[in-house]
Order: sequence, then structure tokens, then C-alpha cells
Amino acid sequence: MKTTWNNWAFKAMMCIAVLFIGMSSSKAQSYQTGAGLMIDVGEGVTLVGPHVKHFFAPNHAGEGGILFGSGLTTVSAMYQYNQPIEGAEGLQWYLGLGANVIFEKDVDDVVFGIVPAAGLDYKIGTAPIDIFADWRPKFLMYDGESEFLASRFSFGLRFTF
Repeated sequence: MKTTWNNWAFKAMMCIAVLFIGMSSSKAQSYQTGAGLMIDVGEGVTLVGPHVKHFFAPNHAGEGGILFGSGLTTVSAMYQYNQPIEGAEGLQWYLGLGANVIFEKDVDDVVFGIVPAAGLDYKIGTAPIDIFADWRPKFLMYDGESEFLASRFSFGLRFTF
């Protein structure tokens, strides 16, 4: 089902971002790089594949992945701003913004997407394991049309080093 992008969704996400950034204090992340498996579910096709998250500064990370599902291959890259949650060792929230390129089997066209994210990331104590879950709506553009998929979520497991 195609839906046009609503302006209220963008405004709500920006208000949440400003609120979280204003409330936080800066601390270092609990790992440098994590690689693992991501599952992207919700409205549309379920996608699964490898991904990597790397902190290039204490609160700033880049994430990239290649996901597969139902004749689709998605390549994505995202910037994430991360902040620890005070009193919850290893737990941090993040906001991100990135892009997707979606290739569909037997179709010559590619779909481009803009993907914001808001989620939680938890590094398990001294174990080299990190888990995460987030809301990842997608703004897709193709053939002069656009589509907004609001109910998209991802979760996964990473080994950290």
C-alpha cells in the first residue's frame, strides 16, 4: 500500500531528537566496533543480513549493512548519534539518519530510501555481545513516486571488539 509522507512524522521525530540531545550528557561508548546480524521487519518485506557499527568519536557512529529478503537486496549506510542512559550500565539510546539503495530481482529500476532511526543499544557487561532494537521508518523514492513505510523496526545482535 502506497502512502505519501506526512509532515507530522518529520516534525515529531525532530522534536524527539532535540529533546534527547538537550537532556543528555556526553560519555564514551562501551565498544569501538560491532559486527553481526540485523533483522528489519514490519510493513513490507522482512530483510535479514550482516551489518557493522563503528564509533569514530565517543558519541558518533556509522552503521552499514547488506540485507536480503523476497527477491530484494538492500545496501544501507547510516550516521548515529549515541548517548548512554544514566544509571543503566551498557545501555544507550541513539538517533540516526541514513540512506538505502534497494535492488529488486528481475527489475531494472532501483529504489532509493531515506531512513531515520530511534533506538536502544545494550552492550552486555564484559561479554563481547551487543544487542539493539529500533524504529526505522522508510521514505522510498522510485519512478517519480514516493512511499512512506512507518511501521518498520529492526533488531539484532553484534559481536563487539
